[in-house]
Amino acid sequence: MKAALFLRDRQIIPNEEAIIEVVIWQLPRILPGSGHGFKYRLAFVVRGECVLRYDNEAGKGDHKHVGHREEPYAFIDTDTLLDDFYRDVAAWRTKK
Repeated sequence: MKAALFLRDRQIIPNEEAIIEVVIWQLPRILPGSGHGFKYRLAFVVRGECVLRYDNEAGKGDHKHVGHREEPYAFIDTDTLLDDFYRDVAAWRTKK
């Protein structure tokens, strides 16, 4: 089995000059460093700057970027991943 696209979504928010992009792949085996079989990139970009990103890399594992700060992320499942990401997006949008 090859990696299979699990979810892809892109939302453009014109009045905020923002883009939300979500890409999740289901892998045929566990990704080293992550302990699960998903590879993902969820990004919130405002006026060309990525202000929030959740991703994982082989060997590095699950983490998120908030501005220029990187912190670990505890992946539970894809539903929780999406909930956490959209909660952080909403928090960022209300504080601006």
